[in-house]
Amino acid sequence: MTPGEALAAECARYTAMGWMRGTSGNLSVVVDRDPLRLAVTVSGKDKGELTPDDVVVVDADGRTDDPVRVPSAEAGLHGRIAAVSGAGAVVHVHALAPVVAAEHWPDGVELRDLEMLKGFGRRADDVVVVPVVPNSQDMGVLGDAFEAGFRADVPALIVARHGVYVWGDDLHRARHRLECLEWLLRFKVETQRR
Repeated sequence: MTPGEALAAECARYTAMGWMRGTSGNLSVVVDRDPLRLAVTVSGKDKGELTPDDVVVVDADGRTDDPVRVPSAEAGLHGRIAAVSGAGAVVHVHALAPVVAAEHWPDGVELRDLEMLKGFGRRADDVVVVPVVPNSQDMGVLGDAFEAGFRADVPALIVARHGVYVWGDDLHRARHRLECLEWLLRFKVETQRR
């Protein structure tokens, strides 16, 4: 499967879950490490209707030489995450639970004593704090905030009032972590209301 085919399939999956409404969200896979290059979804297209051609290769800063395809404005953050974490794929969606959780816990969302943490790559009795950073339209600012709070054992970042980034060795690992994290955050928000 080509990077374009894989990214289009994942976008369709997340759109069906309601996590990539309209043109929101973006996904990437690393296609080369030296120098770092990523295939990232293009900007401005309905993510549920992407084709394998709706991706563009960018450098570590999110720049491309492609005169036709425009990468997501957040491609630079994907590059920063891949460079710092060593991830092979980064997924960014606008699921509601992470954004609501960040409203309640703007200094980081603590998760503990939940079996689903295993699906997020941790033990059920671990204490996991998912970092939350303020939103910015400047990917350098977001990248600096990500890097300042980066922990190798927490493969996620919530951007307040925006969405969530999750990464893994490949798209499948990133997807599984995202699905589990969304459940964990939904649980946290729902039980906080009691």
